[in-house]
Order: sequence, then C-alpha cells, then structure tokens
Amino acid sequence: MSVKDSLFVPVGEPIEKTSNRVTVVGTGAVGMATVVSLLMQGITNDVVLIDVMEDKLKGELMDLQHGALFLKNPKISASKDYADSAGSKVCIITAGARQQEGESRLDLVQRNTDILKHIVPPLVQYSPDTILMIVSNPCDILTYVAWKLSGLPVNRVFGSGTNLDTSRFRFLISQRLGCSSSSVHGWIIGEHGDTSVPVWSGVNVAGVRLKDIQPKMGTDDDPEGWKKLHADVINAAYEIIKLKGYTNWAIGLSAASLTNTILKNLHNVHAVSVLVQGHHGITEEVYLSLPAILGDTGVVSIVKQTLNPDEQASLQKSAKAMAAVQADLKL
Repeated sequence: MSVKDSLFVPVGEPIEKTSNRVTVVGTGAVGMATVVSLLMQGITNDVVLIDVMEDKLKGELMDLQHGALFLKNPKISASKDYADSAGSKVCIITAGARQQEGESRLDLVQRNTDILKHIVPPLVQYSPDTILMIVSNPCDILTYVAWKLSGLPVNRVFGSGTNLDTSRFRFLISQRLGCSSSSVHGWIIGEHGDTSVPVWSGVNVAGVRLKDIQPKMGTDDDPEGWKKLHADVINAAYEIIKLKGYTNWAIGLSAASLTNTILKNLHNVHAVSVLVQGHHGITEEVYLSLPAILGDTGVVSIVKQTLNPDEQASLQKSAKAMAAVQADLKL
C-alpha cells in the first residue's frame, strides 16, 4: 500500500475542472506579468500557460509551481497543446512579435495577424464558450482579427485597449494634483496607440470638472500645459522600451484587472477595445476603446459617453486610420 493510500481514506471523487480557468497564450514578459498578477491577487486558482517554446514554458511553470505555497496553492499547468486549455472561461492572448524601439504598434500588424491565425481557432475549438481578451499589439486591429477568426459573438471578444492608457492618464493627472489616481476620473478612448483621444471634457475629481476650473485645459493655449500629459501617455511605452527593452508590469496588472471584473461579474466600467461601428458617428467596422461594462458574458454594455465636437472628430479620425490598415490585411 502506498503512502498516499495509507494516509487518506477516500470519501468523494475529486473534480479537476474549475469554472474560473484562465488561459494565457504567450510566456513572454507581458504574458508572465499577467499570470503573476492573476495569481498574486487571487483572481483565479486555475491558470494554463500556452506557448510554442517548450523550454521556456517548462521553466516558467516550474518557477511558478515552486511558489505555490505563497500563492494559495493554485493549479498551474503549461502546454504546447491547446487541448489542455479546454474549458477556459477567459483566454488572454499576449503572444506576438515584440514592439521594437522606434516601431509603432501598427508596424506590427501583419506579423502578429499571421501569428493569431495559429492561436485563435484552437483556443475556440477547445473553449467554445470562452471570452477572448487580446493584449498583443496593435491591440485594436488584432482584436478585430481575433473576432473575425473566432466566429464568436461580439460581446465575447475585446481588447485590453486603453485600459492601460487611462491608468497612465489618471496617474499623471493625480501626480500634478496631489491626490490618488483612483480619485481622478478621466478617460483615454480610441486607439491604444498614437491616435488615442483624451476626454478632457469629462476629467473630474469628486464630480468637479477640471474644465470648469480651467476652460482651456488640454488645449494648445492652456497656460498650465496640461495637454502634455496626453503626449506623455502616448510616449510612455516608447520611453519604457527605450529604457528597459519592453513594457510588462502595468499591462499585466491591467489584463488581470479586466479578468477579475469578468470572473467575479463585477460590472465595472473599463476602457476596452470594442466594435465601435454605430457609435459616435463611426461607420467603419473597427475596434477602438470606449468605456464599457464588463461582466460574466464579456462586454455587457457600452457607455454613451458625452464627447465634445473635437473629441468626436478625433475618434472618427482614429477609426478611419484603423480601417485603412485593416484594408491591407491578409486574414
């Protein structure tokens, strides 16, 4: 008789399947930051890592498993085989070619589109009820690509979008005001990239609109130069890549936060990349970020945000830029 059989008296059949399984495709810097964020915050206790690099996959798995005692003993598995991701509630795609110094997110588009062709179909095959979150760049166009490749309804495919840009925006504003970023309410919408749109008209603290205090806020003739903060948001990734070679921690925390909202059906509002056709006068079939309620079924609702004419025009310009790139894609 084995030690196990001598130690335990079976009473009921153990169940391996959980209802909060999260699969993360890609064990690069962003993928692992996402996994660590999920596990350290106790958002899920069932994580599957998928990658094509077997040694990296095995190494990351072992490293995480050895810390299981400090992570509430989650179930962590890793595989090249998408069958092992079966039954995932959320699938997060972080795999793809990395953005290089001086390279825009849009420059990555065809390279990463081709990679998605090998990822999305098997994910959906084994988890037909999953919610797909795209983190890989260029996020908005790749979310559109994933939606087309997946055949899933529009509410179950979204991109991490400007959830991170919005966090950067609120942080930078909070630094100048001397309050916490969670007390600053402001949004970056549109592209997760160079044509993103800061909604200065809605920035407020405790319901006090900063535009009511300084009507020129965010404009070229703003005496305090608040407009620079949006430029800093756009340049943040480029600056970090220049300094350390890649970005990972903030985007990993962002993806984990979005996953938490879905798994716990919190109905929090996040700026995520959604199909924007029909919103704010946009006619193109493209994905861009708007404030949206997330829940157990993915994207539950999109907020009818009030934009001023300049903000709406900028958003429409962003949509046209996405559509122009998509027109040349080979799906």
